[in-house]
Amino acid sequence: MKINISDVKKLRQQTNAPMMDAKKALEESKGDFDKAVEWLRKKGADMVAKKAGREAKEGIVESYVHSNKKIGVLVELGCETDFVAKNEEFVALAHEIAMQVAASDPKYINPTDVPEEELANEKKVIMEMFAKEKKPQDVIEKIAEGKLEKIRNDLSLAKQSLVKNPDITIEELIAEKTVKLSEKIEIRKFVRYEI
Repeated sequence: MKINISDVKKLRQQTNAPMMDAKKALEESKGDFDKAVEWLRKKGADMVAKKAGREAKEGIVESYVHSNKKIGVLVELGCETDFVAKNEEFVALAHEIAMQVAASDPKYINPTDVPEEELANEKKVIMEMFAKEKKPQDVIEKIAEGKLEKIRNDLSLAKQSLVKNPDITIEELIAEKTVKLSEKIEIRKFVRYEI
């Protein structure tokens, strides 16, 4: 099937995919835009998975101070090379993450970073609350796990919806930039100060 250059351009604008990837996605999906977008997502997820084992030993520290001068944030964002660390898009990503930390006040980077001790009291309260409703123990356990998972995600920067675009999480934004910049990108640390 012959792919029209205007279709490639339209798909690139919609997905930020490189030109050759957009063309290949349209070829593979026989011109179907929805299938092409899905093909690009799968390719992106595969690339992110490949990059996961790499070491992100370069990077930058980005700061953000809110306009009221009462909230300040430092974020250490890692990448593989100094070349990408100096890239405008990488710096903009670091700044966006710093603004997210200022706005949402996460406590941890990933859900797996939340200590179990911190969740123990929450689990106890949830278990007691549903035990009063005389639900079976296995149902109570499943409910508690679901609620604890939500708490973990709420406390974690990676799982938060972007303040500027609630349709995407920080984790998805980083995956998107990993594909675009073709390097592993990771949040190493962040600190938030508030008066």
